[in-house]
Amino acid sequence: MAHTLVIVESPTKARTIRKFLPKDFQVEASMGHVRDLPNNASEIPAAQKGQKWANLGVNTTADFEPLYVVPKDKKKIVKALKDALKGASQLLLATDEDREGESISWHLLQLLAPKVPVKRMVFHEITKEAISKALEKTRDLDMELVHAQETRRILDRLVGYTLSPLLWKKVAWGLSAGRVQSVSVRLLVQRERARRAFRSGSYWDLKANLQKGANSFDARLISISNQKVANGNDFDETTGELKSDTKARLISEKEAQSLVERLRSTDWTVKSVEEKAAVRKPVPPFTTSTLQQEANRKLRLSARETMRCAQGLYERGFITYMRTDSVNLSTQAINAARKCVESRYGSEYLSKEARQFSTKSRNAQEAHEAIRPAGETFRAPTETALEGRDLSLYELIWKRTVASQMAEARLTMLAIDLQVSEALFRANGKRIDFPGFFRAYVEGNDDPEAALEGQEVLLPDLAEGDSVTPKDLEALGHQTQPPSRYSEASLVKTLEKEGIGRPSTYASIIGTIVDRGYSELQSNSLIPSFTAFAVTALLEEHFPDLVDTSFTARMESTLDEISTGKVQWLPYLESFYKGNDGLETQVQQREGDIDPGSSRTIDLEGLPCVVRIGRFGAYLESKRIGEAGEEELIKATLPKEMTPGELDEEKVELILKQKADGPEALGVDPETGDEVFLLFGQYGPYVQRGQVSEETPKPKRASLPKTVKPEDLSLEEALGLLRLPRLLGDHPTGGRVQAGLGRFGPYVVWDKGKGEKDYRSLKGEDDVLEVVLSRALELLAMPKRGRGGRTALKDLGKPNGSEETIHVFDGPYGLYVKQGKVNASLPEGKTADEITLDEAVELLAAKTSKKKTSKSRASKAKKTTKTSPKTSKKSPASKSRATTKSGRLRASAVKVIKPGEA
Repeated sequence: MAHTLVIVESPTKARTIRKFLPKDFQVEASMGHVRDLPNNASEIPAAQKGQKWANLGVNTTADFEPLYVVPKDKKKIVKALKDALKGASQLLLATDEDREGESISWHLLQLLAPKVPVKRMVFHEITKEAISKALEKTRDLDMELVHAQETRRILDRLVGYTLSPLLWKKVAWGLSAGRVQSVSVRLLVQRERARRAFRSGSYWDLKANLQKGANSFDARLISISNQKVANGNDFDETTGELKSDTKARLISEKEAQSLVERLRSTDWTVKSVEEKAAVRKPVPPFTTSTLQQEANRKLRLSARETMRCAQGLYERGFITYMRTDSVNLSTQAINAARKCVESRYGSEYLSKEARQFSTKSRNAQEAHEAIRPAGETFRAPTETALEGRDLSLYELIWKRTVASQMAEARLTMLAIDLQVSEALFRANGKRIDFPGFFRAYVEGNDDPEAALEGQEVLLPDLAEGDSVTPKDLEALGHQTQPPSRYSEASLVKTLEKEGIGRPSTYASIIGTIVDRGYSELQSNSLIPSFTAFAVTALLEEHFPDLVDTSFTARMESTLDEISTGKVQWLPYLESFYKGNDGLETQVQQREGDIDPGSSRTIDLEGLPCVVRIGRFGAYLESKRIGEAGEEELIKATLPKEMTPGELDEEKVELILKQKADGPEALGVDPETGDEVFLLFGQYGPYVQRGQVSEETPKPKRASLPKTVKPEDLSLEEALGLLRLPRLLGDHPTGGRVQAGLGRFGPYVVWDKGKGEKDYRSLKGEDDVLEVVLSRALELLAMPKRGRGGRTALKDLGKPNGSEETIHVFDGPYGLYVKQGKVNASLPEGKTADEITLDEAVELLAAKTSKKKTSKSRASKAKKTTKTSPKTSKKSPASKSRATTKSGRLRASAVKVIKPGEA
C-alpha cells in the first residue's frame, strides 16, 4: 500500500510529529545533514583527488562549485531513506523552517532523486493544529534560502581552509580561523588587553546610617562645598589618575577620616525631597540570542547547552522553533499568554491592549515568531512533567512570554538630600506602587517575588527642614576595577549588536573557540589563551579586514541580501576570493612576509620577558647574566592552564627563578624527613616530596586543585595533597569511600571491591582535604551523568562478566545506551522503559563489532594503497552534474551534498 514519506532531522522530532499525522504517513529521520563538503582527504572522491582545489572542497576555477560527499556514517541512513521512498506516493520534506533546514531538504532532494511528487512542509511548533495547517499549506523549496545558506557555507570554507594552513605554518599546528570565529576571538583578546593596560585608582567617600523615628536608612556623600566628590567614573583607566577634564574633588583617606570625626557631632538637616514617577515595561519574548543570554545569566547554561536543551523542548512539542530573530507573537500566542495572566494573577495585571514588539536587531530574519510555549494554550511548568534543566528553561520561556502581556510596573523614585556643615549627602530609594509584570518575570533574577523585595528601597516620610540623627558614619575606601571579561551572555549580546554572524550559530562558534583552545571558561568568564593573542596579532597585522567588526557585519548584510535576491552570489564570491585584493592573493603574497618567530611571540605589557608559542604550548623566554658573567637565555614552560590574564611580573619571576636556580622548599615532611617543593610544570603547578634521584626516580607528586593559588599554598595543604587519596570511612552497604585528586579534578570514590568503583566529582564548594563521609555519601547518591552532563534515564545494571554498568541516556539524536566509552542508539520506537539489559548488550556488541570491522577495512585499504599502482579512471558519475531549475546550484553527482559551515 502506497504511503506518504515524511523526512525530519531527528528521531525525537519524528516521534513527536508521528502522533499528529495520518496512519498512512511514514516518518523517518535524516539525523541532521546527509552530506557535506569533505572534512579530510580520505573523503575526497578519487576523480577529484589530484585537483589543486580538492582539499578546499570548492572548485574555485569553475564558478565555486562545491564538492559534496556523503560521510561514511551517513551512508546507511541515506540507503534507509531511499528504501523508505520506494513504496511512497509522495515525499514531504519537513526539516526545520530556517535556512539550514531548507538546505537539508534540498540536499535530500538531490540525493534521493524522487520520482514521486515532492513538497516542502514547514511549521513553527509541533502541535496537532500546527501540523494540520502545515499539511494544508505545503510549498516548493525556497531556492533563495538554499542559495543563501550554500553561499555562507562556501564562504566559510574559503576563509577557514585558506587561513588555517597559514596559522599551522606560522603559529602552531591544528589551529583554525573562521569568518565569525576569528572576530569573536579578537573581541576577547581586545578586552584582555584593556584589562592588562588598566591601572587602578583609589578614592574615598563617606557612608552614613541615619535614623528618623523607628526607621533607619543609608546616605552617601556626594559633594563638599558644592564640589562633586570623585567616584570610579572620574578616573582614567590607563593611568589610574583622575581624568584631566574632571572637576570632581578627590578625597584622601586622611581627609575622609577627619570628616567622619567632625560630622558625627554636627546637625543633619533635610535639604530637599524629590519624588519622581517611573514606569517599567516588560521585555520582549525570547529570540535565540536573548534566550542564550538569559539562560547563561540565570541558569548558568552555556550557549551550546541552551540550544541543545531548547532543541529537545521544540522537538518534543513544548516550545516553538528555537532559532529565530523575531520578537513577534502570533494572535494565538497572545491570547494564550493573556489567559495565563488573567487566571494566575488577575485581570488587573493584564496590559490594557495586546502588546506586540518590533525586532530591533540588525539583519533580523530566520523564523517569524519569538520563542514561546507551544500550542493554543500554554502548559504551566508544573503541568509538563519536565525535570532538571529542561524544566528550568521551559519555565524561563513561559515566564518571559506571559510577562510580555502583563501590565507595566509603576514605581516612584525617591531622592533625599541632607546638609551637614559643608557636606551634602544623598539617600536614594525606590517604591513599587504596582508590580505589574514584575510578579512573573524580572530580567536577571531567578525568583520574581524575591526580586520584588530586593528592588524596593523604602525611605522614611521626610520633609524639607526635618532633622535626622546619625547612627553610624564611616569612611570607605574604593579601588576602580578593570573592564569585565566577556561572559557567554555578553559576547552573544555584542555579536548580535554588531551584526556579526547569525544568532543560530553563536552556540557552535563559542563552543569552537573553547574546544580549539582559544579561550577557557572560568567562573562564567571567557578568558583568552596565549594562542588567541598570537593568532589575533597575526591577523590584525596581515589581514585586518577579516577581524574587523564593521567589515564582518557588512559581509553578513551582503549574505542576507543574497537570500532575498538583491545581490548575486557568484560575483560576490569572485570579488571576495579572487583578483588582486581577493583572499587567495592576499594569503599568497603575505605568507612570505610573515616571520614565524615573530608570529609566535607575544609581548605582554608589564612583563620582564616575552612569551612564545612552542610545540608543547606557551613558554617564557628571558635573558640574564650567568655566574660566568655571560648572557644566557632562560626558557621556562608555562602551565597549560595559565592564561595571559593570570600572568603577572611576580609569577614570571617565580617561574624563571625556579627554572634557573631550582625550586625553594615549602618545608619538611615530618613523617619522611623529605623536603616538599612547589613546582610549575606543563600541566600546571604541583607539589613534590623529595628530589628526583637514582633511588627515587619518581617522587610523590600531587597537582594543585584549581581553587588553590600557588602563592597561598601552605606546607600543611601541600602535605595533605601528597597524602591523597584519604580514607573517609565505610559505605553503609559495604566497601570503602575515599577522597582523591585525579586528572579531572577532586573526587570521591566508592570502592565496592573486586575492581568495581563508583566515582563522583566534588562540587565547587567542596574541599578534597576536608570533605567528610556524609557529604561523600550524598554525592554518591546523586545520579551519574553521561556525555554533555546528561543524567542517566535508567540504570540497566551490569552484564554477566562485566564490571561496567549500562545506562540509558537521551541525546540530541534520541535515546542511546552507554557502557564505558561505547554508545549505541536505541531502535526507532523503543523507549527507555522498554529496553532490557539483554537488548542493550546486543546493541553495544553490534556497535563494537562494527568499529572493529571499520578499523580492519581501513587498515587493509591503507596497505592496498601502498602496494597498488595508481590509477586514474574517471567515474561516469563525475561527468554528470545536477542542476536546479534556477540553473544556479550545481554539484558533482559524486555522492554530493551539503552547505553549512557558519
